[in-house]
Amino acid sequence: MLLVGQSLELPRHGGRWRVGEVVGEGSQGIVFELVSQDRADAPVLALKWYRPETSHPDQWAALRKLAQAPPPSDSFIWPVEVLGAPPDFGYVMALRSPRYRPINDLLMGADVPFSVVVRLCLGLADSFLKLHALGLCYRDISLGNVFFDPVTGQPMICDNDNVTVDGGHPAQVLGTARFMAPEIVRREAQPSTATDLYSLAVLLFYLLMFHHPLEGRHELDYPCLDAEADRRLFGTEPLFVFDPDDSSNAPVPGVHRAVLRYWPLYPSFLHDDFRRAFTIGLHDPARRVREGVWRSHLARLLDGIAYCACGRENFTEDGRPLGPCWACGASITPPVRLQFGTRVLVLNAETRVTRHHLQRDYAYDDVVGVVSPHPGRPDVWGLRNVGVQPWRAVLAGGDTRTVDPGRSVGLVVGTTIDFGGVLATLQG
Repeated sequence: MLLVGQSLELPRHGGRWRVGEVVGEGSQGIVFELVSQDRADAPVLALKWYRPETSHPDQWAALRKLAQAPPPSDSFIWPVEVLGAPPDFGYVMALRSPRYRPINDLLMGADVPFSVVVRLCLGLADSFLKLHALGLCYRDISLGNVFFDPVTGQPMICDNDNVTVDGGHPAQVLGTARFMAPEIVRREAQPSTATDLYSLAVLLFYLLMFHHPLEGRHELDYPCLDAEADRRLFGTEPLFVFDPDDSSNAPVPGVHRAVLRYWPLYPSFLHDDFRRAFTIGLHDPARRVREGVWRSHLARLLDGIAYCACGRENFTEDGRPLGPCWACGASITPPVRLQFGTRVLVLNAETRVTRHHLQRDYAYDDVVGVVSPHPGRPDVWGLRNVGVQPWRAVLAGGDTRTVDPGRSVGLVVGTTIDFGGVLATLQG
């Protein structure tokens, strides 16, 4: 094993680096800081060094392949250099920024807006879509391997030494309890992209419902949730808590409070996705909900968020309120929305129209319009052009006007806006 203070050569990064303090430790190994001894402006890196009992040659070979390829997206803390050789080796990666918080912060009651949680889920679906598109599988999707930015919702996915080619060598890591697909629990399959899809669905359900999708009345049948109970609940006899055809494992009032509180807050299209993931998808891996479907529907969920007068975010069914505000109980006023064909964007204060809304490419950082108040009349709101191309607006009365960059069009129901070939109509 390495010693704190030891000096190492990093061929890819160049120069000598000092092994710094321990920043993490797990069953596989220890993670150290790596500090450049040659350049004061070099970023501090991280080095995971494996314990002798876990330093398998297959792991070393897989890491070397991963380090030669770029990460699937910026959301992965990817291996960038492998040092040593079996049985004494490790890999270098970026050091996770302190702004990223453990997902458990959410489950422990951190007051994070719904929009941030949905962006986190959307980012996870997008990230694993890109990973799987490369023919890779993660094998161990769970709460412990993901961090998030509490301001933007951007995920940061760690422990990528588990990643391997789909259908590659037998896995040493089968997954995390309660996140493994039933066929893995039953020891009928190895981790794969198909089992990743199940684990992703469990993770998304946890983040949105604060509960496991299979933990309902049946778990109360076991005085002790031991290995045999887990095998039945998550392997041989799994049953979704909201299975439309079998309510025997439904959540129990007073016991499963969180999932009973949160499930009704979400629109029907998300309910349908979870029902498919944990009914058909429990037993037929080929029919599990794909990452692209999650990504599309989570974007739809995000675009449908409306604000109550109390300031809390509420989900809608494409702009139609689902009921009173979950926080204060007041009625939600139907919001003004921008209709792009069949797609809807609810317009709240500071809502951004992005390139994604025009091209459906998930480019949320490319902003073309922002909802903002009139500079002289703060009670009058408009959509301001912050892009580089003018828009053409046809007002409700039939008049036409050009909306140049820096100018706004009022949020008047019936107005149609041409965003350069993409039409949208303001509706109430």
